[in-house]
Amino acid sequence: MQGAFREHVAALEELGARTRLVRLADDLEGLDGLVIPGGESTTMTKLMDRMGLTDVLVQALRDGLPALATCAGMIVLAEHVSDGIAGQQGLGILDISVRRNGYGRQLESFEDDVEIDAGEHRFPGVFIRAPRIEDTGGAEVIARHDGEPVGVRQRNVLAFTFHPELSCDRRLHAEFLELVRRAA
Repeated sequence: MQGAFREHVAALEELGARTRLVRLADDLEGLDGLVIPGGESTTMTKLMDRMGLTDVLVQALRDGLPALATCAGMIVLAEHVSDGIAGQQGLGILDISVRRNGYGRQLESFEDDVEIDAGEHRFPGVFIRAPRIEDTGGAEVIARHDGEPVGVRQRNVLAFTFHPELSCDRRLHAEFLELVRRAA
């Protein structure tokens, strides 16, 4: 509906996945996995509500549909959201607390290496008005920047505060596709 979905489509198709856009509840039918991209979290949740997608999406994720959430997508799936608009709540899929624009506004956006695989590898992190994870709750930390968690995994969901789709590195999209294959 909104956000950096085209870049995710390109990344996934580059890895051989078939993709389609989801805008309505019926579009979830038959999906093996779902990407919730970066964008503007309040706009995304309003559009999901307006299109009748929210309840069906929550149920699909709770039933095990694998998902990759980036930046605003992480905010949408979080249990707790700080600095949101009045009344903004996440969908409660991820047991985490996030702060919208936790790394700053647009002018504070940056690129820097992220540690993945317990610090064994580096990944090019693109942080654009990125949320900050304030509490990881029941989620496993899978990526860090300067010691802070920037990526988590919980059940069938991978979520990152940064935009892996904006780099040429496809490892995190490949990890998501492996999650989808295991769930099938």
